[in-house]
Amino acid sequence: MTESFGTSFTIVEVTSDDALQPTKQMGLALAKPNQALTLVLAAVPEGWTAEIVPAVLTEKQQRMFEEPDFEPGDVCRSAPE
Repeated sequence: MTESFGTSFTIVEVTSDDALQPTKQMGLALAKPNQALTLVLAAVPEGWTAEIVPAVLTEKQQRMFEEPDFEPGDVCRSAPE
């Protein structure tokens, strides 16, 4: 039996493994928190770390991210600054 990804977005912060100047990015996954960590880590280079950001999207933000046809399990990442 397969597990459902859920129907809400989870925000994840990822940090590079560069000790001198770590890079931080934000990831957004249409998945439950434990699944979101795995999905986002699979989308970044090996050695990076990830943690759930304790934030909730507003209904407007949720709709904005649903417009590009996000499917359960999809991940969106911000570009490095």
